[in-house]
Amino acid sequence: MKTKVKEKVNWPITVLLIILAVITIVFPLYMTVMIAFKQPSEMTNSIAGILSFPKQWSFSNFAEAMRVTDFWRSLFNSVKITLITVVISILLHSMVGYAIGRNKAKSKFYNFSYLYIVSGMFVPFAILMMPLVKQTAEWHIANVVGVIICYVVFYMPMNVLLYSGYLTNIPVALEEAARVDGASTWKTYWSIIFPIMKPMHATVAVLTALGTWNDVMTPLVIMSGSGANTLPLAQLTFQTQFGTNYNLAFASYLLALLPILIFYIFCQKQILNGVVNGAVK
Repeated sequence: MKTKVKEKVNWPITVLLIILAVITIVFPLYMTVMIAFKQPSEMTNSIAGILSFPKQWSFSNFAEAMRVTDFWRSLFNSVKITLITVVISILLHSMVGYAIGRNKAKSKFYNFSYLYIVSGMFVPFAILMMPLVKQTAEWHIANVVGVIICYVVFYMPMNVLLYSGYLTNIPVALEEAARVDGASTWKTYWSIIFPIMKPMHATVAVLTALGTWNDVMTPLVIMSGSGANTLPLAQLTFQTQFGTNYNLAFASYLLALLPILIFYIFCQKQILNGVVNGAVK
Protein backbone atom coordinates (compact mmCIF):
# COMPACT_ATOMS: atom_id res chain seq x y z
CA MET A 1 0.00 0.00 0.00
CA LYS A 2 1.38 3.34 -1.08
CA THR A 3 1.74 5.92 1.62
CA LYS A 4 0.89 9.44 0.67
CA VAL A 5 3.73 11.83 1.41
CA LYS A 6 2.46 15.09 2.74
CA GLU A 7 4.34 18.05 1.34
CA LYS A 8 5.36 20.67 3.85
CA VAL A 9 4.62 24.24 2.92
CA ASN A 10 6.37 27.07 4.67
CA TRP A 11 3.36 29.36 4.81
CA PRO A 12 5.04 32.35 6.54
CA ILE A 13 7.72 32.54 3.81
CA THR A 14 5.11 31.96 1.07
CA VAL A 15 2.88 34.74 2.35
CA LEU A 16 5.88 37.04 2.75
CA LEU A 17 6.94 36.44 -0.85
CA ILE A 18 3.40 37.12 -2.09
CA ILE A 19 3.30 40.38 -0.14
CA LEU A 20 6.67 41.43 -1.57
CA ALA A 21 5.46 40.60 -5.09
CA VAL A 22 2.34 42.70 -4.59
CA ILE A 23 4.36 45.63 -3.24
CA THR A 24 7.02 45.56 -5.95
CA ILE A 25 4.84 44.76 -8.98
CA VAL A 26 1.12 45.28 -8.44
CA PHE A 27 1.34 48.43 -6.31
CA PRO A 28 3.43 50.52 -8.77
CA LEU A 29 1.19 49.40 -11.63
CA TYR A 30 -1.90 50.35 -9.62
CA MET A 31 -0.49 53.81 -8.93
CA THR A 32 0.37 54.28 -12.60
CA VAL A 33 -3.18 53.49 -13.71
CA MET A 34 -4.79 55.64 -11.01
CA ILE A 35 -2.64 58.69 -11.74
CA ALA A 36 -3.04 58.29 -15.51
CA PHE A 37 -6.84 58.51 -15.26
CA LYS A 38 -6.92 61.39 -12.75
CA GLN A 39 -7.09 65.09 -13.41
CA PRO A 40 -4.37 67.39 -12.00
CA SER A 41 -6.92 68.87 -9.58
CA GLU A 42 -7.36 65.43 -7.97
CA MET A 43 -3.66 65.13 -7.16
CA THR A 44 -3.11 66.10 -3.54
CA ASN A 45 -0.14 65.89 -1.24
CA SER A 46 -1.79 63.23 0.90
CA ILE A 47 -1.22 59.52 0.29
CA ALA A 48 -4.96 58.88 0.29
CA GLY A 49 -5.43 61.44 -2.49
CA ILE A 50 -2.83 59.74 -4.66
CA LEU A 51 -4.03 56.17 -4.07
CA SER A 52 -7.76 56.85 -4.34
CA PHE A 53 -9.80 56.07 -7.44
CA PRO A 54 -10.43 58.89 -9.92
CA LYS A 55 -13.67 60.77 -9.39
CA GLN A 56 -14.40 60.37 -13.07
CA TRP A 57 -12.63 57.94 -15.37
CA SER A 58 -11.51 59.89 -18.40
CA PHE A 59 -9.21 59.26 -21.35
CA SER A 60 -8.41 62.95 -21.77
CA ASN A 61 -4.92 62.49 -20.34
CA PHE A 62 -4.17 59.83 -22.92
CA ALA A 63 -5.39 62.01 -25.78
CA GLU A 64 -3.33 64.97 -24.57
CA ALA A 65 -0.26 62.79 -24.02
CA MET A 66 -0.54 61.48 -27.57
CA ARG A 67 -0.75 65.00 -28.91
CA VAL A 68 2.15 66.39 -26.90
CA THR A 69 4.52 63.50 -27.72
CA ASP A 70 3.48 63.23 -31.38
CA PHE A 71 2.65 59.68 -30.38
CA TRP A 72 2.24 57.93 -33.73
CA ARG A 73 5.47 59.28 -35.22
CA SER A 74 7.40 58.56 -32.02
CA LEU A 75 5.83 55.09 -31.85
CA PHE A 76 6.83 54.42 -35.45
CA ASN A 77 10.44 55.42 -34.72
CA SER A 78 10.56 53.23 -31.60
CA VAL A 79 9.04 50.24 -33.41
CA LYS A 80 11.38 50.70 -36.39
CA ILE A 81 14.52 50.93 -34.25
CA THR A 82 13.48 48.05 -32.00
CA LEU A 83 12.39 45.73 -34.82
CA ILE A 84 15.49 46.29 -36.98
CA THR A 85 17.78 45.92 -33.95
CA VAL A 86 16.12 42.65 -32.91
CA VAL A 87 16.26 41.14 -36.41
CA ILE A 88 19.92 42.09 -36.98
CA SER A 89 20.85 40.91 -33.47
CA ILE A 90 19.25 37.49 -33.95
CA LEU A 91 20.88 36.96 -37.34
CA LEU A 92 24.34 38.34 -36.53
CA HIS A 93 24.74 37.39 -32.88
CA SER A 94 23.51 33.83 -33.42
CA MET A 95 26.16 33.30 -36.12
CA VAL A 96 28.90 34.75 -33.92
CA GLY A 97 27.68 32.67 -30.97
CA TYR A 98 27.64 29.54 -33.14
CA ALA A 99 31.16 30.08 -34.47
CA ILE A 100 32.55 30.80 -31.00
CA GLY A 101 30.51 28.16 -29.16
CA ARG A 102 31.66 25.34 -31.43
CA ASN A 103 35.33 26.35 -31.50
CA LYS A 104 36.29 28.09 -28.25
CA ALA A 105 37.11 24.82 -26.47
CA LYS A 106 39.67 23.80 -29.12
CA SER A 107 40.99 27.14 -30.36
CA LYS A 108 42.76 29.87 -28.41
CA PHE A 109 41.68 32.44 -30.98
CA TYR A 110 37.96 31.71 -30.51
CA ASN A 111 38.37 31.50 -26.76
CA PHE A 112 40.05 34.91 -26.72
CA SER A 113 37.34 36.29 -29.03
CA TYR A 114 34.68 35.01 -26.66
CA LEU A 115 36.32 36.60 -23.62
CA TYR A 116 36.91 39.83 -25.53
CA ILE A 117 33.29 40.14 -26.69
CA VAL A 118 31.77 39.16 -23.34
CA SER A 119 34.01 41.66 -21.52
CA GLY A 120 32.02 44.38 -23.27
CA MET A 121 29.26 43.75 -20.71
CA PHE A 122 31.41 45.42 -18.06
CA VAL A 123 32.04 48.67 -19.96
CA PRO A 124 29.68 51.44 -18.69
CA PHE A 125 27.82 53.50 -21.26
CA ALA A 126 29.06 56.73 -19.63
CA ILE A 127 32.59 55.95 -20.83
CA LEU A 128 31.42 55.35 -24.41
CA MET A 129 28.97 58.24 -24.62
CA MET A 130 31.19 61.11 -25.76
CA PRO A 131 33.33 59.07 -28.20
CA LEU A 132 30.14 57.68 -29.76
CA VAL A 133 28.65 61.14 -30.21
CA LYS A 134 31.80 62.37 -31.99
CA GLN A 135 32.22 59.23 -34.08
CA THR A 136 28.61 59.05 -35.29
CA ALA A 137 28.73 62.77 -36.17
CA GLU A 138 31.92 62.34 -38.21
CA TRP A 139 30.46 59.34 -40.04
CA HIS A 140 27.19 61.24 -40.68
CA ILE A 141 25.12 58.58 -38.92
CA ALA A 142 23.93 60.70 -35.99
CA ASN A 143 20.41 59.48 -36.68
CA VAL A 144 18.28 56.34 -36.52
CA VAL A 145 20.93 54.33 -38.39
CA GLY A 146 23.61 55.24 -35.85
CA VAL A 147 21.33 54.31 -32.95
CA ILE A 148 20.59 50.90 -34.46
CA ILE A 149 24.30 50.19 -35.04
CA CYS A 150 25.06 51.14 -31.44
CA TYR A 151 22.33 48.86 -30.10
CA VAL A 152 23.55 45.91 -32.19
CA VAL A 153 27.05 46.38 -30.73
CA PHE A 154 25.83 47.03 -27.17
CA TYR A 155 23.80 43.82 -26.96
CA MET A 156 26.35 41.60 -28.70
CA PRO A 157 28.18 40.54 -25.47
CA MET A 158 25.04 39.36 -23.69
CA ASN A 159 23.55 37.69 -26.77
CA VAL A 160 26.76 35.89 -27.72
CA LEU A 161 26.99 34.63 -24.14
CA LEU A 162 23.43 33.27 -24.35
CA TYR A 163 23.82 31.68 -27.79
CA SER A 164 27.17 30.04 -27.06
CA GLY A 165 25.78 28.65 -23.81
CA TYR A 166 22.67 27.32 -25.52
CA LEU A 167 24.75 25.49 -28.13
CA THR A 168 26.04 23.12 -25.44
CA ASN A 169 22.53 21.55 -25.48
CA ILE A 170 22.69 20.83 -29.22
CA PRO A 171 24.53 17.59 -30.08
CA VAL A 172 27.46 17.95 -32.48
CA ALA A 173 26.34 14.67 -34.03
CA LEU A 174 23.58 16.55 -35.90
CA GLU A 175 26.17 18.65 -37.72
CA GLU A 176 28.41 15.65 -38.38
CA ALA A 177 25.47 13.78 -39.94
CA ALA A 178 24.70 16.79 -42.14
CA ARG A 179 28.33 16.96 -43.33
CA VAL A 180 28.24 13.25 -44.20
CA ASP A 181 25.20 14.00 -46.36
CA GLY A 182 27.21 16.70 -48.18
CA ALA A 183 25.86 19.83 -46.46
CA SER A 184 28.22 22.78 -46.06
CA THR A 185 28.73 24.55 -42.74
CA TRP A 186 26.53 27.42 -43.98
CA LYS A 187 23.75 25.03 -45.06
CA THR A 188 24.02 23.07 -41.81
CA TYR A 189 23.69 26.20 -39.71
CA TRP A 190 20.63 27.66 -41.46
CA SER A 191 18.83 24.35 -42.02
CA ILE A 192 19.51 22.61 -38.69
CA ILE A 193 21.09 24.76 -35.98
CA PHE A 194 19.22 28.04 -36.52
CA PRO A 195 15.72 26.46 -36.28
CA ILE A 196 16.73 24.44 -33.20
CA MET A 197 17.75 27.64 -31.41
CA LYS A 198 14.21 29.05 -31.65
CA PRO A 199 13.72 29.30 -27.83
CA MET A 200 16.96 31.26 -27.51
CA HIS A 201 15.94 33.48 -30.44
CA ALA A 202 12.80 34.42 -28.48
CA THR A 203 14.83 35.07 -25.34
CA VAL A 204 17.32 37.28 -27.19
CA ALA A 205 14.49 39.05 -29.01
CA VAL A 206 12.66 40.01 -25.82
CA LEU A 207 15.74 41.01 -23.83
CA THR A 208 17.06 43.10 -26.72
CA ALA A 209 13.65 44.60 -27.44
CA LEU A 210 13.09 45.55 -23.79
CA GLY A 211 16.45 47.29 -23.56
CA THR A 212 16.06 49.05 -26.89
CA TRP A 213 12.45 50.09 -26.33
CA ASN A 214 13.05 51.62 -22.89
CA ASP A 215 16.42 53.25 -23.56
CA VAL A 216 16.64 57.03 -23.37
CA MET A 217 20.33 57.90 -23.27
CA THR A 218 21.45 56.48 -26.63
CA PRO A 219 18.82 58.28 -28.74
CA LEU A 220 19.23 61.40 -26.59
CA VAL A 221 22.98 61.79 -27.16
CA ILE A 222 23.08 60.56 -30.77
CA MET A 223 19.80 61.74 -32.33
CA SER A 224 19.62 65.13 -30.61
CA GLY A 225 19.06 67.78 -33.27
CA SER A 226 17.90 65.28 -35.91
CA GLY A 227 14.22 66.06 -35.28
CA ALA A 228 13.37 62.38 -34.70
CA ASN A 229 12.10 61.13 -31.35
CA THR A 230 11.52 57.73 -29.84
CA LEU A 231 8.74 57.29 -27.27
CA PRO A 232 11.02 57.45 -24.19
CA LEU A 233 12.72 60.51 -25.66
CA ALA A 234 9.41 62.22 -26.39
CA GLN A 235 8.23 61.56 -22.83
CA LEU A 236 10.97 63.84 -21.52
CA THR A 237 8.74 66.75 -22.55
CA PHE A 238 6.64 66.13 -19.43
CA GLN A 239 9.61 66.99 -17.22
CA THR A 240 10.46 70.66 -17.08
CA GLN A 241 12.72 72.79 -14.93
CA PHE A 242 9.82 73.69 -12.66
CA GLY A 243 8.02 70.37 -12.29
CA THR A 244 6.53 67.28 -13.88
CA ASN A 245 3.05 66.72 -15.26
CA TYR A 246 2.54 63.32 -13.67
CA ASN A 247 -0.94 62.72 -15.08
CA LEU A 248 0.15 63.07 -18.70
CA ALA A 249 3.47 61.35 -18.04
CA PHE A 250 1.89 58.25 -16.51
CA ALA A 251 -0.72 58.10 -19.28
CA SER A 252 2.09 58.19 -21.81
CA TYR A 253 3.99 55.48 -19.91
CA LEU A 254 0.98 53.18 -20.09
CA LEU A 255 0.66 53.76 -23.84
CA ALA A 256 4.35 52.96 -24.31
CA LEU A 257 4.04 49.85 -22.13
CA LEU A 258 1.34 48.13 -24.18
CA PRO A 259 3.27 47.18 -27.36
CA ILE A 260 6.25 45.63 -25.57
CA LEU A 261 3.93 43.91 -23.05
CA ILE A 262 1.95 42.27 -25.86
CA PHE A 263 5.22 41.18 -27.49
CA TYR A 264 6.42 39.65 -24.23
CA ILE A 265 3.14 37.76 -23.65
CA PHE A 266 3.36 36.10 -27.08
CA CYS A 267 7.02 35.08 -26.55
CA GLN A 268 6.79 34.15 -22.86
CA LYS A 269 6.81 30.37 -23.35
CA GLN A 270 9.80 30.49 -25.66
CA ILE A 271 11.68 32.75 -23.25
CA LEU A 272 11.31 30.33 -20.35
CA ASN A 273 12.45 27.41 -22.50
CA GLY A 274 15.44 29.37 -23.73
CA VAL A 275 16.54 30.47 -20.28
CA VAL A 276 16.17 26.99 -18.75
CA ASN A 277 17.90 25.17 -21.61
CA GLY A 278 20.63 27.76 -21.79
CA ALA A 279 21.37 27.45 -18.08
CA VAL A 280 21.62 23.66 -18.00
CA LYS A 281 24.51 22.04 -19.78
